[in-house]
Amino acid sequence: MHIKKGDTVIVITGKSKGEKGKVIKALPAQNRVVVEGVNLVTKHKKPRGQYDTGGIVTQEAPIHVSNVMLVCPECGKPTRTGNKQIMVDGKAVKVRVCKKKDCGADIFTVDTSK
Repeated sequence: MHIKKGDTVIVITGKSKGEKGKVIKALPAQNRVVVEGVNLVTKHKKPRGQYDTGGIVTQEAPIHVSNVMLVCPECGKPTRTGNKQIMVDGKAVKVRVCKKKDCGADIFTVDTSK
């Protein structure tokens, strides 16, 4: 998948078209991503204990990865990506590259959950 957790994406089609958000979760097996503040659905939550309250909860639902486009952190525009290898401390590391004509910046994703 060309989208990873922590990327900033823009929705290019569907009911949330034009909205930007950060990827909360990537689901590569289903080709879907969960984007913060996009594709909101309401769930009816049943109380599960004596002190638990039920109610209606609004949460993000997964959206197909083909409906989102990565936003380049350098130029700030939606972009397709390419791959290239760079040397870091003597090791070859694969990075994504912005395919915009004037940009060509390397796109690194820092995963803060680990």
